Amino acid sequence: MLAAVDHVQLAAPPGSEDLLRAYYGDVLGMTEIPKPPALAARGGCWFRAGAVQLHLGVEDGFRPATKAHPGLRVTDIEAYADRLTARGAPVTWDDNLPGHRRFYSRDPVGNRLEFLQPC
Repeated sequence: MLAAVDHVQLAAPPGSEDLLRAYYGDVLGMTEIPKPPALAARGGCWFRAGAVQLHLGVEDGFRPATKAHPGLRVTDIEAYADRLTARGAPVTWDDNLPGHRRFYSRDPVGNRLEFLQPC
């Protein structure tokens, strides 16, 4: 029986770890967590914020996820959108989900991310 989502993995191009650390750490405010040594040799990086984990794995022939995306629930969505904008990350608001405020952004390698808050 399923109990919870443990993590979401997104792909990234080889050599993009510094860009990912800047975005997921500095822009989104997540904390990098160490990868197990056997997996660290593959590249990429993992991040956590509370119970949420995002894993960025290196993929040869990388193409960003332009439709598929993780949906990340936030508190104080207006302030969070301001945080991203102030740090140079584009924010696109979408009012098409009843009962929620939400926006989309893209990480520095082009992956789509959704941020939402029930209202």
